[in-house]
Amino acid sequence: MTMTLGMVTIDCADPRRLAEFWIDALGMQISADYGGEYLMLEPPGGGLMLGLQRVPEPRAGKNRVHLDFHVGDRAAEVRRLVARDATTLGEHDMPGLSWTVLADPEGNEFCIGELTGEAEQTG
Repeated sequence: MTMTLGMVTIDCADPRRLAEFWIDALGMQISADYGGEYLMLEPPGGGLMLGLQRVPEPRAGKNRVHLDFHVGDRAAEVRRLVARDATTLGEHDMPGLSWTVLADPEGNEFCIGELTGEAEQTG
């Protein structure tokens, strides 16, 4: 049996409100809305989907799983997302990679990364 990754789901208080942020950030569209309790967002042309699931409790502590996005101009993308209600949480650099940690309007963390040179090869 082969297993494939089809969707990443974010727990949140208001899936429809959070969908506005992610639709704007990623250019996705709602492909299914289960009464506002669970929304499925799909990228144009298909690909990995993003689910938004209503949960009763607020987020507590750091995410155990987060989304990483890679871009060519990290500073410009961070500015664009902050203008759409993301919050900058930190900046990080290591040889070959720089990234910014952001939070969406409900505090879910994600990263915008940019390759800056050669990464150390393993294996």
